[in-house]
Amino acid sequence: MADMTGVGGGAPAADPEGVDGVRMTWNNWPRTKVEASKCVVPIAAAISPIRPSPDLPVLPYPALRCKPPCSAVLNPFCRVDFAAKIWICPFCLFRNHFPHHYAGISEINVPGELYPQYTTIEYALGGADPAAAPVAASPVFLFVLDTCVIEEELEFVKSALRRAIGLLPDNAMVGMISYGTQVHVHELGFSDLSKIYVFRGSKEISKEQILDQLGLSSGQRMARGAPAYAAANGLNPAASTVNRFLLPASDCEYTLNVLLDELQRDPWPVDAGTRALRCTGVALSVAAGLLGACSPGTGSRIIALVGGPCTVGPGMIVSKDLSEPVRSHKDLDKDAAPHFHKAVKFYEGLAKQLVNQGHVLDVFASALDQVGVAEMKVAVERTGGFVVLAESFGHPVFKDSFKRIFEDGEHSLGLSFNGTLDITCSKDIKIQGIIGPCTSLEKKGAFCADTIVGQGNTTSWKLCGLDKTTCLTVFFDISPSERSNQSGLPNPQLYLQFQTTYQNSEGQMRLRVTTVTRKWVEGADNKQELVEGFDQETAAVVMARYASLKMETEEEFDATRWLDRSLIRLCSRFGDYRKDDPASFSLHPSFSIFPQFMFNLRRSQFVQVFNNSPDETAYFRLARFLLAKLNPSATHNSAHDGVPGSDVIFTDDVSLQVFFEHLQKLVVQS
Repeated sequence: MADMTGVGGGAPAADPEGVDGVRMTWNNWPRTKVEASKCVVPIAAAISPIRPSPDLPVLPYPALRCKPPCSAVLNPFCRVDFAAKIWICPFCLFRNHFPHHYAGISEINVPGELYPQYTTIEYALGGADPAAAPVAASPVFLFVLDTCVIEEELEFVKSALRRAIGLLPDNAMVGMISYGTQVHVHELGFSDLSKIYVFRGSKEISKEQILDQLGLSSGQRMARGAPAYAAANGLNPAASTVNRFLLPASDCEYTLNVLLDELQRDPWPVDAGTRALRCTGVALSVAAGLLGACSPGTGSRIIALVGGPCTVGPGMIVSKDLSEPVRSHKDLDKDAAPHFHKAVKFYEGLAKQLVNQGHVLDVFASALDQVGVAEMKVAVERTGGFVVLAESFGHPVFKDSFKRIFEDGEHSLGLSFNGTLDITCSKDIKIQGIIGPCTSLEKKGAFCADTIVGQGNTTSWKLCGLDKTTCLTVFFDISPSERSNQSGLPNPQLYLQFQTTYQNSEGQMRLRVTTVTRKWVEGADNKQELVEGFDQETAAVVMARYASLKMETEEEFDATRWLDRSLIRLCSRFGDYRKDDPASFSLHPSFSIFPQFMFNLRRSQFVQVFNNSPDETAYFRLARFLLAKLNPSATHNSAHDGVPGSDVIFTDDVSLQVFFEHLQKLVVQS
């Protein structure tokens, strides 16, 4: 979704997220639901679950948790009775006894998780013995290559794949599927004899059929040469079944390079006036089935390299007849895209399968026409995958982006896998949901709000793929209970804890715990405290993501009108002005550039779809873009107030100055 930070002017503070990787729209929270509704901008947090930091401590022992159902992890905000060896949870106020291995705890000897500066901390998981190194799991990369492309494009993508294979760590497991009219699964386990399994691309294939044909069903684990391969290579038979299709990069680099050298364009003839028969949906189904059998619950990525639209089988977006155009935004608005809903339903099913397996779908699409990213979006987003659109596999956008996935060192993305996020809140706070690359695990509890935003009705989410730039937006609701209002003096602080379990780029399992506190503000006269705690950059990101979600889920939603009304309400509530006097209007510095953010957001491709294809719109709302936009201060519509000597921008857009003047007039009238 859109990250609008920095759009429209104003530089963000140096590293405002710090080690916690948490920023909030409001850093002082109203106590009541009524006061929260008056804030206009939702009470939300933008969190980066595994943001890297050189100051992040890693503890070699298990986390100490509060008694279920709270299960909050010991943190610096806990009150500790050192004499009685008891800690009090700030979330549920339960009194927990320290276990025996904390016996030496005292005021001058505290464990790392109680240090005041360690509000974010990591635990190395994977063994009862703290001295033992955690067991590392090998990441899996399964390449799915479209061969329905011209010879030049095929050579470009082959070259990119060779570079990628050379960059992979030696222990990374690699597999290869190519497809066109049919799907070809390449067996890598026998380098002396190339072996290919072929699937028809014209109809949907069940997971059971895929496993049966590949010899991976439960009754075939020992079939098709597995015992012989195991004996020859010193492996157990179960491992050899996997090694028929997935091999360590160090063992199969030569085999893969030979395979790429011999790989040809799809041989199926393409008649004049028709498109190539391309079965992208079946290819991805086969890839998901293969990984489900060979690496369930292990960090794995399906990397699809797509050169055109799916024209046959499940996931089809257009027929092979060139007289039928690929769907446009106008077609989608009129419900005149005959294949769209069926394709989306197919990818929703694929997304569910991949999430259950803990696997990621990445799509690198290089074509002059659309390839179906709008339909695939649900599977990519829910698994935390990447999408890159380019005109050619030889374009720098594709080549540089593709290389970044596999690079190590300073430019590494820090790819991590198979994560889960759990959130714990202070009482009176409920979670509406999350917008971002995650899927609800439907773990309902007392912290779930009645109103759902994005992936909601849960306190736990699956993050199949995440990296050091992954950002999620969590929406909260204020729901004070009658009992909390009668419990005497309320706590002036609120607490939130984010627990992220994941497999890092080295294959080790980690638990990162971030605990943050913010201030409650009391009463109806709390406007000044709210103003001082407003984060306009985070608010811009949240409004962009919220508007994008509404555009995709609410029929006839007018995003521009919604953004304008929200801005007017916000400025009416928190601006300073005399009624009916636009010249008197002013904003606190913490709000001063928010109107500029909204001015650029309403003009951006997140909101405006004119001249963009559905694939491009899906792409913009997924990969995040920081944009430099020209301010049309001198246009053919405003020549009288243009700057002398400046270039005239031919646009119907109003300038920022005109936009702000209209805003002032509307605010002071309300």
